[in-house]
Amino acid sequence: MASSQVETVSTNADKAKLVLAVALVLASLVGFYLLGRRGQVAQWGVLIAGLLAAVVIFVTSELGKQFMAFGRDSLREVRKVVWPARKEAMQMTAYVFGFVVIMALFLWLTDKTLEWVFYDLILGWKK
Repeated sequence: MASSQVETVSTNADKAKLVLAVALVLASLVGFYLLGRRGQVAQWGVLIAGLLAAVVIFVTSELGKQFMAFGRDSLREVRKVVWPARKEAMQMTAYVFGFVVIMALFLWLTDKTLEWVFYDLILGWKK
């Protein structure tokens, strides 16, 4: 069964909601800094109220609804993941660390060998 994706067209109301949400975020940030002399309660109250209002407006827009649906679908997919057991995770971590150590030693030996070949044998520079 093939599912078809329907792309919705953003209306002017949705665009206005997004602009209003961005304006509320900016206004709450400006209010936070302008109310510095009124105390922290006023500052944080304006910031939190403005951000919450912006989130509510964003979620009611079509883009916000799509974002929320994407979040729900993502959580549903994460729940389907079969996570490794502790023993498997520790073994894989040990393999990665072992590989990193071996690669570091290989690169160090390669570097020292090339340094010896170029500087000592070819150029004759002694350290």
